[in-house]
Amino acid sequence: MGQKIDEIDRRILGLLQRDATLTVDELSEQVALSRNACWRRIKAMEEAGVIRGRVVLADPAKVGCPLEVIVQLRTNSHDPAWLDRFAATIRAMPEVVGAYRMTGDLDYLLRVRVADMPAYDTFYKRVIARIPVSDMSASFVMEEIKETTALPL
Repeated sequence: MGQKIDEIDRRILGLLQRDATLTVDELSEQVALSRNACWRRIKAMEEAGVIRGRVVLADPAKVGCPLEVIVQLRTNSHDPAWLDRFAATIRAMPEVVGAYRMTGDLDYLLRVRVADMPAYDTFYKRVIARIPVSDMSASFVMEEIKETTALPL
């Protein structure tokens, strides 16, 4: 299948991105395909890596991590050993829900979820104890205007 998806695949993906609990019968009805044809398309997209998985989206406040923090990191070290250590450390920290290497002035951007300011302070101290950074600054999200995992299809 490769990475080429047609309009029907896009419709299936759009529906699954909004509600991954839809049954094949419900999907096939909404995209006007037979159940088997719909199932085959879903399986093909899974095998091709177009569909990477299906998850439950938990409410951060209800599971104890209502505070979202956008963390900006800068480093003076870009050698492979530092990069490996940084990646391993960040991947092992469950508070980090997103980590990105950036272009421009900023080296890394982290999305972090914690319970409160003391929890962020603990997180901050763990990071700087494990990874040498030249600057680590945080912005605290006051209001979430849009948050989605759905890609534009």
